[in-house]
Amino acid sequence: MLPSRKSQQRENTFWKSIGVVLGGTVVAQSIPLLGSLVIARLYSPADFGVFSAWLGMLLLAGVVITGRFEMALAVEPDGAPRRLAMAATLATIVLASGILAALVMLIYLGSSALHGVSPLLVFLFVPATLLTGVIHTWQSWAAAEGNYRGLSWIRIAQALIITSAQIGMGLAEPSAFGMALGHVLGLLVGVFFSATLMPLNPLPLHEVGQLWTTLKFFWRSQRRFPLLALPADTINAAAGQLPLLLIAGKFGAEAGGLFALALRVLGAPIGLLGTAVLDVFKRTASSSYREKGNCRDDYLRIFRLLAVGGATLAVGAFFLAESVFVVAFGEPWRKAGTLAVWLMPMFAMRFVASPLSYVFYIAGKQQVDLGWQCALLAMTVAAFTFPVDFETAVTLYAAGYGGLYVVYTALSYHYSKGAAK
Repeated sequence: MLPSRKSQQRENTFWKSIGVVLGGTVVAQSIPLLGSLVIARLYSPADFGVFSAWLGMLLLAGVVITGRFEMALAVEPDGAPRRLAMAATLATIVLASGILAALVMLIYLGSSALHGVSPLLVFLFVPATLLTGVIHTWQSWAAAEGNYRGLSWIRIAQALIITSAQIGMGLAEPSAFGMALGHVLGLLVGVFFSATLMPLNPLPLHEVGQLWTTLKFFWRSQRRFPLLALPADTINAAAGQLPLLLIAGKFGAEAGGLFALALRVLGAPIGLLGTAVLDVFKRTASSSYREKGNCRDDYLRIFRLLAVGGATLAVGAFFLAESVFVVAFGEPWRKAGTLAVWLMPMFAMRFVASPLSYVFYIAGKQQVDLGWQCALLAMTVAAFTFPVDFETAVTLYAAGYGGLYVVYTALSYHYSKGAAK
């Protein structure tokens, strides 16, 4: 049976959108990758380890302050409802950042928990968290609107400014604080660029007081995101950043820096390519689920694309990673290339599973996602707590993560078939 004209047009639009987002993402990701060739020579592994630990806490806090409401933007109908949801999400981020600032200040002044941390890094933490939440929300809004070209330009601008600022700071102040300040400057410029490219105003409100009513309605109608998706994604962010903290504490800052560079080189391109696919998938899959009660066809289309890409990346890394790290970053970073080989199967599975996990939000199965994230956190803690040597810990971590991703993919496919299946 031949596909209908409407179906064929939708298919062509789908692949064209994938091409636009992937093209922009490749450009955006090539910037920090090329920048790493310079950054690795400006900063020591120890400085890189400290910055990575700070960045890990920043990314975790950036997830928390959004309430995960930005994930609801694609679920909202086009037009005024989504713009109001965007405004409500930004208001949530501002309110949560104020609470975070008070907590950080109380902890810094009232306990010894942060006394070993540079005051400059503590000072940058809250504004960096605010900017992280805002720019991620703007990217989610662009994806929900189907503005894939705008989304690509936002990412390219952010990557360019962060990388340039970190290189500049490395020439002037090669320290963990220099890397952190460069990151914050890049986020700030990225937010201004996003707001200029996709301005939010005017909002469809008759009076300013109506914003509070809109806020309460949005929070109430999308409460499953902070109640279930936020804990799940917070646990996921913690599980993703916890290895850096555990490695630095147990095996030393140098081991943490080597592991951090392996994550940066592997995780950034794979993560952003996967996110690029997700940006298209969540709009098309949400529409299909509303219209047909399932998104199985969209799921399988994306699964095939990701499976081929993940397998290709894994094979290439197995044969080339160690030599590429030595040539690109120097002999002191050879061990990071070895770690990349061990971690690559896990990243290949992440490349497939992560974009498809949006099915849990579409199908309203956030509680299942939360359970899986708890299992991931437990596995991560066990992998880096019980082994006595660094190599065994990394190997167990990669194997456990990969196995959990197999389960994750099977569950997401099941829910893509809809409630009637």
